Amino acid sequence: MQELHDAPLAPLTTFRLGGPAARLITATTDAEVIDAVRAADAAGTPLLVIGGGSNLVIGDQGFDGTALRIATTGFDLRGTTLELAAGEVWTDAVARTVEAGLAGVECLSGIPGSAGATPIQNVGAYGQEVSATITEVVAYDRAAGETVTLSNEECAFSYRHSRFKEHPERYVVLRVRFGLEDAGGLSAPLRYAETARALGVSAGDRVPLERARETVLKLRAGKGMVLDPEDHDTWSAGSFFTNPILTDAEFGAFRARVRERLGEDAEPPAYPAGEGRTKTSAAWLIDRAGFTKGYGTGPARISTKHTLALTNRGGATTKDLLDLAREVVAGVREAFGVTLVNEPVTVGVSL
Repeated sequence: MQELHDAPLAPLTTFRLGGPAARLITATTDAEVIDAVRAADAAGTPLLVIGGGSNLVIGDQGFDGTALRIATTGFDLRGTTLELAAGEVWTDAVARTVEAGLAGVECLSGIPGSAGATPIQNVGAYGQEVSATITEVVAYDRAAGETVTLSNEECAFSYRHSRFKEHPERYVVLRVRFGLEDAGGLSAPLRYAETARALGVSAGDRVPLERARETVLKLRAGKGMVLDPEDHDTWSAGSFFTNPILTDAEFGAFRARVRERLGEDAEPPAYPAGEGRTKTSAAWLIDRAGFTKGYGTGPARISTKHTLALTNRGGATTKDLLDLAREVVAGVREAFGVTLVNEPVTVGVSL
């Protein structure tokens, strides 16, 4: 277990932003993770858990406590059952499931970060969410002082949310277990229209796993959503805002604002999100409110490839990033009466 003091945290995040931690511990085994958490809790020291750093915004002042970087490894595939250590690189693990001919997470290719973060955020993209394949999550319960195993139902998954996100100070994810599908080398049925179009098939069809993976990677790269140290469009947290889910009344008011602003024939994106609820597109809202690709003049700007990604063009501070985020939130609210919510976890700062 490595320990550093006054340690830079910016290099551990995909934004490359944030001040130092008073203390940084890198744990390579579950036992080291648990020991570090118990020590911090016993001493009353603030604790920040870091995986791949792809969904993290750290304040410029840094973190006055113990930052715990989880660097555990473990890829255990038995039949269609997969167990991943929390520190496993997610996109590498997905590639290995595709190589093994197993379906269920192939459309989550290219998503940066660690396996342990996937259940926290209920990571999803291109028609798949990890909640559809996660069977169990092994975590250290700081309140109980013991390791627990939570079933899929106990994880309380919903859109970009979970029990772990609801109680961020309670659980530290150690291992994630998945139930995948052997479909003879084919993908799961495609649920996302853009992916199906790119593959030249219909929604609900299956395609060879490697074709699905390659297509998703190409789509993500075109939006700056695949990490590239030389491409500042990827110096981001991916989608900075979640897609708003509105009640029928809220969606009706929103629709009226859209027509008032864009014309009587204008229709906003609308997707069913449960009884009496509709999901709309954050990217559409941002673009139609006037924040187009590449918006901004400072070191933090909207991606030139995707309006949903806020980026560090080099030399930005977290303050620069949040100033831009607040401008976008205020502009969308003024234009359409909808308040965007940030997807990344914030440390020492907030919108």
